[in-house]
Amino acid sequence: MATELVQVRLTSKSGVHTPGMVAWAINGFKFPKDRKAMLRVFVDGFNLTKQAATDLLSEKIPHMVEGDAVVFTYEAGKYLNP
Repeated sequence: MATELVQVRLTSKSGVHTPGMVAWAINGFKFPKDRKAMLRVFVDGFNLTKQAATDLLSEKIPHMVEGDAVVFTYEAGKYLNP
């Protein structure tokens, strides 16, 4: 059975420019001592699963910037915390 993929869009909010936040977190994720804090921003702030946040910040999956949003493709049902 084929895995269904969906487009995930992380939008900016007042005071938070998501493309800048993602660039900052990708850089911080390169330092093992900072990974936990970087993950927490995306798990708590964007409600991503730990695995989806890890895949995004480790650049395992590609992302695009569209205006003030960050867009990536992920397995349906596997990117948001329930």
